[in-house]
Amino acid sequence: MQARTLTITAVTLAALVSGAAVAQDKGASIKGEKERCYGISLAGKNDCAAGPGTSCAGTSKADYQGNAWKYVAKGTCTGIKTPKGTGSLKAI
Repeated sequence: MQARTLTITAVTLAALVSGAAVAQDKGASIKGEKERCYGISLAGKNDCAAGPGTSCAGTSKADYQGNAWKYVAKGTCTGIKTPKGTGSLKAI
């Protein structure tokens, strides 16, 4: 009985520690390894900044809206091609 309790405790601790590590990695990647890329999101799929009359994430009104952005891997934005051109590091 005691061995079973120790095993359950060890598994629970391992799960908690790995969950905390994943949460830290996600936060770091958004801040350090991602950048805002304007003009690449589909309507309603932007991460933020969609211009007047919108609140933020998921509020863009048109595909590839120039003032709506999504997070992308740093250094890849301007290489993303859309039917309206390429991604931009500044609002279009």
